[in-house]
Amino acid sequence: VLSALLERQKNLESLEVDAPFADLRALLSSASQPVALHEPEGFVGELRPYQREGLGWLQQLADLGLGGCLADDMGLGKTVQVLAYLLRRVPAQEERRPSLVVAPRSLVFNWRAEAHRFAPSLTVVDYTGPEREITLAEAESPDIVLTTYGTLRRDQAELAQIDFDLVILDEAQAIKNAASQTASAARSLRARQRLALSGTPVENHLGELGSLLEFLNPGTLEGTRLGRRLRAKGRSPKLDDESRGILVRAVRPFLLRRTKDEVLEELPPKTEQVLECTLEGRQRNDYDDLRKHFRTRFAASGASGGVEVLQALLRLRQTACHPGLIDETRQSETSAKLDVLVPLVEELVDQGHKALIFSQFTGFLGIVRRALDEKGLRYAYLDGSTRKREAEVHAFQNDPTVPLFLVSLKAGGTGLNLTAADYVFLLDPWWNPAVESQAIDRAHRIGREHPVHVYRIIARDTIEERVRELQEKKRDLASAVLGGAATTLSDLDSDDLEFLLS
Repeated sequence: VLSALLERQKNLESLEVDAPFADLRALLSSASQPVALHEPEGFVGELRPYQREGLGWLQQLADLGLGGCLADDMGLGKTVQVLAYLLRRVPAQEERRPSLVVAPRSLVFNWRAEAHRFAPSLTVVDYTGPEREITLAEAESPDIVLTTYGTLRRDQAELAQIDFDLVILDEAQAIKNAASQTASAARSLRARQRLALSGTPVENHLGELGSLLEFLNPGTLEGTRLGRRLRAKGRSPKLDDESRGILVRAVRPFLLRRTKDEVLEELPPKTEQVLECTLEGRQRNDYDDLRKHFRTRFAASGASGGVEVLQALLRLRQTACHPGLIDETRQSETSAKLDVLVPLVEELVDQGHKALIFSQFTGFLGIVRRALDEKGLRYAYLDGSTRKREAEVHAFQNDPTVPLFLVSLKAGGTGLNLTAADYVFLLDPWWNPAVESQAIDRAHRIGREHPVHVYRIIARDTIEERVRELQEKKRDLASAVLGGAATTLSDLDSDDLEFLLS
C-alpha cells in the first residue's frame, strides 16, 4: 500500500514527493493524529473541539494528496466539518473549480440548508431534476454542486468531463458494491481530492471497504496484500486476527471515526427499550399457519435462499405487523402492534411530547395514519414518494400542533434533523441494525435539549424475535473494523432459515 501511495503521489501535479517509505509512514501516521484547525473566515458558528480536529485531518490528507472517509458516528456533524473545509479551500484555489456533493435525494435539501446556515458565502447549485444545468465559466462557477446518485449514474459521461475541486460522497455506502454502476460512475469523476462521508462504511462484508478505498485513492490496492485479502475475504462476515490487523493498520490513515461516547459528553442520554406485544386470535392463527406452510415447503425442497425464501420472510414479517399488509380488505382491523402503539402515542401527545414513528412498510404507515385520524391526532408524513419533504420536516420541527412524524425507515432514516422529537418508535425490526441506528439518530443528535427514549415494538414468538437475535450474531465484522455494529443479514444459509422460521 505504501508503494502504491508513493507512486501515486509522484504523479500528482500539485505535489513534489520524493520521500522514502519511512518518511511516508510518518506522514500517514500524522494523518491519524490530526492537529485541530480553527473555523475559517466566513464560517457562521463555532466548531466543537473534535470537529476542529476533523477539519485538521481533512487538510492533512490534502497536503498528502490523499482522499479519506469521515466516518464519525451519526449525528456528530460530518456535513458541518466538510462545509468548514470547503470554506477553507475556496479562497486558496489558484484555479477556481466547483466541488461536487453526491447524496441521496432525501439529503439534498439538508445540504442546501446547512450550507446556508454555516457557510452562507458559498454559492450552491442544485443539479437535479429535468432542467439541471451547471455553468462552469469561472466568474459564474458555483462553489458547490449538489446532485444525487441517480443523476450521477444518468449523467456519468458529462460529469466525468468536469475537473472538480472536491468530490464528496455523502452516505458513501451507496458505492459498497464495486461492480455497480453507481460505484463505476463515482470512480470516473475527476477531482483534486475525493472524500466520503458515512457512519457505516462497512455494512455487509469487507469487499465494501475495498470499493470505498479504491474510490478514495485509486490504484492503492492493486497488487497489494490488503487488496488480495479484501477480495479473498470479500463476502465473508468473519475476520481472522491476521486479516484484522492488516486491515486496521492499512485503513487507519484514510478513515477518521469518532463516537458520541468519545467526544460528546454534553449530548443527552439515550434510552432504548423493547416493547413486546403478543399476537392473539385470528392474527396469531394467521401467522402460525403461514409459518407452518413455509417450514413444510422449504423442508421438502431444501431451499435456503433466492427470491422464494425472501418472499416468505417478507410475508411473515408483514403478518407480524398487521393482517392488512397481506389482505387489503382487513386494513380496518386492529393488530397487536397498533394496540400497543396508539395508547402510548395518545399519552405522549397529551403530555406535550413529540415522537417519530418508523416502519419499513409504507402500507403499515398508512394503516397507522388511519388509526391516528380516528383519534384526531395530527402528524407529518414522509416516505419515498413524498415531494414536499422540507415542508413536512418544518411542520414537525416547528409546529406545536404537529406532535407526530410517520417516516419510512429507508426514505427518512438518514440525513434528516428531527431534534424536536424526544420519543422514537420502531414498529418493525430491519435486518441491518445500522439502519435502525440511523433512524434513531434523526432525533438523538446535536441540538437535543432533552433525553431521547427509543421503543422497539417486537411481536413475541415471531420472526421478529429471530431477526433481533440474528442481528446480534452478525455484528462481529463492523465491530472489528470500526468498533461499532453496522452489519446486515447478507447471505441466508439453511441454518439461518431454520432459525428464522423456528
